[in-house]
Amino acid sequence: MYLCGLIFFKMKRVIIGLSGGVDSSVAAYLLQQQGYEVIGLFMKNWHDDSVTISDQCPWLDDSNDAMLVADKLGIPFQTVDLSEQYKERIVDYMFHEYEKGRTPNPDVLCNREIKFDVFMKIAMDLGADYVATGHYCRKGTIQKEGENIYQLLAGVDNNKDQSYFLCQLSQEQLSKALFPIGELTKPEVREIATELGLVTAEKKDSQGLCFIGKVKLPDFLQQQLKPKEGIIVEIPSELSIYSQTETEFNSEEEKLKYLSRKIEYKVDFGKIVGKHQGAHYFTKGQRKGLGVGGTVEPLFVIDTDVEENVIFTGQGKEHPGLYKKALFVSNEELHWIRKDLELQVGDTMEVKARIRYRQTLENATLYKVESGLYVKFENFQSAITEGQFVAWYIEDELIGSGVIS
Repeated sequence: MYLCGLIFFKMKRVIIGLSGGVDSSVAAYLLQQQGYEVIGLFMKNWHDDSVTISDQCPWLDDSNDAMLVADKLGIPFQTVDLSEQYKERIVDYMFHEYEKGRTPNPDVLCNREIKFDVFMKIAMDLGADYVATGHYCRKGTIQKEGENIYQLLAGVDNNKDQSYFLCQLSQEQLSKALFPIGELTKPEVREIATELGLVTAEKKDSQGLCFIGKVKLPDFLQQQLKPKEGIIVEIPSELSIYSQTETEFNSEEEKLKYLSRKIEYKVDFGKIVGKHQGAHYFTKGQRKGLGVGGTVEPLFVIDTDVEENVIFTGQGKEHPGLYKKALFVSNEELHWIRKDLELQVGDTMEVKARIRYRQTLENATLYKVESGLYVKFENFQSAITEGQFVAWYIEDELIGSGVIS
């Protein structure tokens, strides 16, 4: 028996987060087709059914669907309980942010802290070479000075691109990540699932918090942030503060500071039009839940004051209080996926940027200053919200992000 000419290849092991949805189901199948040894893990992140809308994607049904998919594909499957870490890293953070009057993005955090950290460590302990998810995005690899640099690229389905949700990943996390469905569109993914006869083929996309399902946000927040009656003030769009003309600035930084400034509203700027149960339950740009009628155009939240428990609103989605051209990210909350492209103080960079998922990419310029980074948009942006993430791209590559301060 001659063995000397044979080379034995060990199959690379991939652990996929099977969520019980169609995207991760098809991702698992594609990995199998590519010759990987695939193991499915379902993450249980939540125990409290009192705030989950039970008929909307409860974790038990999802876990069951994930198990049926794994069974159909013939891959090992198990559930991991990450609820303790999820509470600590996501839920507590959310409460803390809402308390400060900021609006966090749990999905971005869930990817950074849970899927590509806690979950990734579990996967590596199980001998995985990679961790895969059903995100609509792609990974690229380029060589620079002999080093591998990993790229986070938009998914080819413009309608479903989810690169924004991964805007806080590091090179280390990307090096071990796989996104099998990034080259496909959603209809193509459903078609594959239908051909395979997967139980998830026609399943609706889950809405709500990452891996929890649809949650009644006020109920969720009321667990720790108690209701507290306050007033709703309507600010007229003719307020003199909006018609101030830009003065002469001594520097570009001074101008950026002005453009990104937060207007300090006062109750006597407008009129009291209603009451609310807690300013910390509301976010900039919100229209629903105010319960105030009788206005020509609907009211939108233009700002909240959690200290004084006041909500400031304006009529119509064109209200000037909703619009700004620039935002600021402090150094502590600034993140570069592409460390090699990181700006130094005084540097600028032309990019495309977005301040929320599904927003079309907008032309913007980055300005690095001593204390952080300004993002100045070509056009006015509606409801730039503290606590949310801004992400910036060069062509279809997401290169960095930060928390809006």
